[in-house]
Amino acid sequence: MSTALPDRTWTGPTAPERLDLLRRARSIAIVGASDKPARASYFVATYLLSSTTYRVYFVNPVLAEAGKQILGQPVYASLADLPETPDLVEVFRKASDAPEIVEEAHAAGAKTVWLQLGIWNEDAAHLAESKGMNVVMDRCVKIEHARFHGGLNLAGFNTGVISSKRQELDR
Repeated sequence: MSTALPDRTWTGPTAPERLDLLRRARSIAIVGASDKPARASYFVATYLLSSTTYRVYFVNPVLAEAGKQILGQPVYASLADLPETPDLVEVFRKASDAPEIVEEAHAAGAKTVWLQLGIWNEDAAHLAESKGMNVVMDRCVKIEHARFHGGLNLAGFNTGVISSKRQELDR
């Protein structure tokens, strides 16, 4: 018995367009951030804080209420609570939560919603586009950033880049 993916009709931004979104962003809010090192959001946050110049914010109402931190940074209950408008909202929540997060991101003034690997919601994508927002789905910010900047070799991937010069990870 095979489990077929639902039909995917929405077409996301091309690789050059995704690179442009990452280059233009100065701040990233991670919605669904976890303080557990084994979670993907924690791994991505570690990479963003150590290998980029983005201002990174964590959004998780449960952790915020408990007064917890992630990687020494405060955790906020919502996007509206952040000290600035995030340029990019990266989502680590289930696909059915995506439309609500798009609404929250739009209300907060964010221009891009980026759904993590495995998250696909075409209704959320169309909603975001109807509000003039950029959308990326089923892709990882960390992988995309590293791929565009020759940094996948840091995670054990062969990027095909041959150089004796260490790549500069400016963004």
